[in-house]
Amino acid sequence: MMSYILSLLLFISPIWPLGDNPRVGDPYLIINKANNKIAYIDNGKIQGIYPVATGKSPTLTPEGEFNITVKAKNPYYRKKNIPGGDPRNPLGTRWIGFDALDTDGRIYGVHGTNNPSSIGKYITEGCVRMRKKDVEYLYDQIPLGAKVLIVKSPKSFEQLAREKGAIQ
Repeated sequence: MMSYILSLLLFISPIWPLGDNPRVGDPYLIINKANNKIAYIDNGKIQGIYPVATGKSPTLTPEGEFNITVKAKNPYYRKKNIPGGDPRNPLGTRWIGFDALDTDGRIYGVHGTNNPSSIGKYITEGCVRMRKKDVEYLYDQIPLGAKVLIVKSPKSFEQLAREKGAIQ
């Protein structure tokens, strides 16, 4: 009897995975590599669309739906030992890391840049770069655990968001 009750509690527990799609109203990001733009969706509607830079080859920025697992202000750039806040830091002032390819949000992320002229280009090693003001705004809006969808698609952000259940 005890194992039956425990099984029932686990089944109805809020930690039980309820599916991959966000609920309407949840914060959600969609990055489209076809046009190098990111859409911020919240409260069931697109709140903003911003230009980004993505991978210099099509496979460098992974496609799929991921969870945001790490957020950092003035992130440290360990590849070249550049401290956060240093103007040479290519990550800029914010890091929103997601769990692509089982990296736990420490390798792939949406971040700022110290090279604003790179925005809109296919130039990164796999991350998604944004202008400083845009990434700082998103950083304040997007909670840990929110979903990010990365695609290369001719579809509009509205179509993609509807398909994922982020808007009605």
